[in-house]
Parts: sequence; structure tokens; C-alpha cells
Amino acid sequence: MDRLILMRHGKAERHAQNGGDFERALVDSGRVDAAVMGRVLADTGVAPDLMLVSSARRTRETAEQVLTAHDQRARVEHLRDLYHADPEDILQALDDHGDGAGTVMVVGHNPGLHELALRLAVQGGASPIQTNRLRGRFPTATVVVFGWNGQGAPVLEHLFYAHENGGAGGE
Repeated sequence: MDRLILMRHGKAERHAQNGGDFERALVDSGRVDAAVMGRVLADTGVAPDLMLVSSARRTRETAEQVLTAHDQRARVEHLRDLYHADPEDILQALDDHGDGAGTVMVVGHNPGLHELALRLAVQGGASPIQTNRLRGRFPTATVVVFGWNGQGAPVLEHLFYAHENGGAGGE
């Protein structure tokens, strides 16, 4: 894996009409924000080869919106293990499914994604400004992109918030 993209799902309805938390759908602003972030990634020249997506409805819908901005189609895998996964579960999913993919995108949930993003930023020696900005918040539709340096350490390349890129942003 050459690059890792972590994305929190877009803003979702508070309660699903049926099916509980797992079936919560994106609200209109969540769909817009997910599409905006897909365009931001495309404009930056970052496109996933593989998307590992929590099988919850809101993450599946987020991934669909992100893909609308990309000409090339990523391979998409829906994984139940990513539903409210902790950082170790996310890393395990990357180990289990990420072989051979240049850029892997994980679409999932907080707090696991936020914790993993912070861990990788600190491990890679991100600046205090970058780390504090990341530490401060990880609202819905946030995207963080990591590359790898020559020694195999993660390098924080981008931190994108929907509200800073024309979207509404969320909590």
C-alpha cells in the first residue's frame, strides 16, 4: 500500500426508520458532503484503488457518493468488521484485504478512525500544528490521507474537512 485514505461517513439520520443504528441512512447534507470530498480527492489527484467500507448503510452510501467523482472505479469491499471498529480492527482489515492495492481508502466510523488517524500522524512525526488540528476534531465526512516515507513511517499528506471545501460539515 502506497497511500491510505481514512474517511468518516457523511452525516446520517439520527434514527433509522427500521433496522437500528446499522441502517441509518445519509441525510441530504451527508450525501452532498461525501460527493464534495470525493471531488476534493479527485482534484488533489488521490484516487482509491481499493475501498474497504463498513457494511453499515451510511458508510456504503458515503462510498457511493465518493466514487461519483472518480473516473476510474475502485474495487469496493463491504466489511462488517469495520462497523464501529477500533484502530486495531481497521489495521487488521488493511492487512487482510489491502494486498496489492496502491491506494486504499477506509470508510468507517468514529471513534476508531479518528484514533487511528491520530496514532498514524504522531507515529509519522506530523508537526504539532497538524497534530493539534487533527486532534481537535474529526466530524462527519472528514478525510485524512497518509503516504509512507522511505523508512515505512506514515506521513500526513492531507486533512480535509467538508465545511472547508464547500460542504456543510457535521458533528
